[in-house]
Amino acid sequence: MRLTALVALIFLGSSAMAENLSEVYQAARDHDPVLGAAEASFQASRQSVPQARAQLLPNVRASANTAWNEQEFPEGFIDTSPGSPTFGQSVPVPDQEFNERFWQAQLSQSVVNMERWFDLRAAKSSVASAEKQLDATRQNLIVRVIQAYLNVLRAQDLLDSTMAEEAAVKRQLEQVQQRFDVGLVAITDVLEAQAAYDNSVVRRIQADGDHEIFFETLRTLTGINHQSLDRLSEQLPIVNPEPRSEEEWVSTALASNLAIAASEEQLHAAERALRARKAGHLPTVDATATHRRFKSGAAFGVNRTDTTVYGLQFTLPIYLGGFNHARRREAGALAEQARQQLQDQRLTVSRDTRNLFQAVATDVVRVRARLKAIKSSQSALEATETGYEVGTRNIVDVLQAQQRLFSAQFDYADSRYNYVINLMRLKQAAGTLVPPDLHELNAFTDPNAKVERLTTLRNYNGASLN
Repeated sequence: MRLTALVALIFLGSSAMAENLSEVYQAARDHDPVLGAAEASFQASRQSVPQARAQLLPNVRASANTAWNEQEFPEGFIDTSPGSPTFGQSVPVPDQEFNERFWQAQLSQSVVNMERWFDLRAAKSSVASAEKQLDATRQNLIVRVIQAYLNVLRAQDLLDSTMAEEAAVKRQLEQVQQRFDVGLVAITDVLEAQAAYDNSVVRRIQADGDHEIFFETLRTLTGINHQSLDRLSEQLPIVNPEPRSEEEWVSTALASNLAIAASEEQLHAAERALRARKAGHLPTVDATATHRRFKSGAAFGVNRTDTTVYGLQFTLPIYLGGFNHARRREAGALAEQARQQLQDQRLTVSRDTRNLFQAVATDVVRVRARLKAIKSSQSALEATETGYEVGTRNIVDVLQAQQRLFSAQFDYADSRYNYVINLMRLKQAAGTLVPPDLHELNAFTDPNAKVERLTTLRNYNGASLN
């Protein structure tokens, strides 16, 4: 029953479609929480513009109140109406209770307010900076996806190398044991082979664990439990970056890098905020239109009034306890901070672009050298095995030659992945990395060569298959 279930699991796993790099990237765009948070942050930043603009647009306020009055007249009042029968006499007045109501509506429009005008311009620059930062996050997602994807392939290559080494050393151990049984070799050869085999098992177990870890890392980007990925084809071209000039890459980076562009916009925002704070001591002029209505239920006096007032309000801040002066100094320090951060960003991008250009150029040479190293390691192993057969080399030499071969095979694959990552980072530093670059790389994935997740195959009812 266990064997039947295992065969079914293997069949289901092999029949599942492998995902390529473009599909993984699309899933990451839909589910990556880092990008989602950046998009939400940008939407929040955009609201600073309408908030600043609202300070320059007309606004209408309304207010109302009501009051209950209770009046008592214990002595009445003197009648002062000529010709009245009670003229000059004290006339009693009954107590009264009545309600008073008042409401007003005011329309105001800023006519002259330089501080609010510069605040609006600063808000626009802040939003432009936030947009560049969002673009940088989207660009960085491309690199993160490629790196996470290639880390899975790298883990698979390491696992393949360690499994091949384990199998080879195991065969070597069996051969040495047979030789020892017939008295052709000493027990030390058996012990050396056994130690080498045990070490290869340890490396394979570690590679097996790393394989699962990198699949889980990829899932944090995409929100999908991937089971199979396409490998990179051997047809992937390993070529020097174009253009070949390091200075051209640096010039492009200084002009197009998104982090620099975001810092430039942030500096513009800080400078405009400083101008706004400097304008805080200037006079302001506001136009107002106010309509008031008063209505009373009293038996005496005016029971209702309607008043409309049009006016211009001139305000000059003379002394606010040092508030404006402190705000100017704060804005000046923030502008200087933004200026220094922009300079640091330019220096950092220039340095990273130069380093990555050299890294890619080195990777191109390294990949070619690693490929030659595989051939030479293979030849060295064959020669060492022949020497062991005739007695000129010992078992340690054979085991070390085998290890060098498998290490050379993994180093070759590893150098190809490093080339791809460094090339993408170079384009990112230059500000030219776009999704078509990822799709172009995806064209060199091989749907016939898959990396399968090992969770199902490694553990079944708590038992290892090895």
